[in-house]
Amino acid sequence: MNFRSYTELVRRDSFEDRFRYLSLNGHVGLSTFGFDRWLNQRFYTSREWKRARRDVIARDEGCDLGVPGHEIFDMLVVHHMNPVTPDSFLDDLELILDPEFMITTTHETHRAIHYGDQSYLASRLYKPRVPGDTKLW
Repeated sequence: MNFRSYTELVRRDSFEDRFRYLSLNGHVGLSTFGFDRWLNQRFYTSREWKRARRDVIARDEGCDLGVPGHEIFDMLVVHHMNPVTPDSFLDDLELILDPEFMITTTHETHRAIHYGDQSYLASRLYKPRVPGDTKLW
C-alpha cells in the first residue's frame, strides 16, 4: 500500500495529477465495517472529527483536492488519503485525525478516487471554449 500525505499531494500542481496520486485504481477498500459499523458512526459524530474536518476544509479553502479555482459549492467530503479500517479507530486514532492525511473533495471526486474512474470527474475538469460552441458554460 502507498502511504499518501498532504505534503506529497501538494507537490502536484494540477487537479489531474492530484487525482492520479490519490486514485485507488478501481480497488474499493478491502475491509468493510460490517458489525463494526458503530466504530465509524461514533467517530464521524465526535467533536474531534468535526474539529479536524473544519481545519482541513479551511486549509484547502473549500477547493476540490485543495486546487485553487476548484471551489466546492455542495456535497463537500473530507477524504482520508489512506484507507480507514476498524482497527484504525482503535489503534491509530491520532493518525486518522491528522490533517496531513486528509483532503477536501466533492462527492464526485471522492467516488472517482475510490473507484479509480475519471468519468465521475467529467463535470469538474476544465474544458476550454472553442469557436462555434453554443453552451454558455
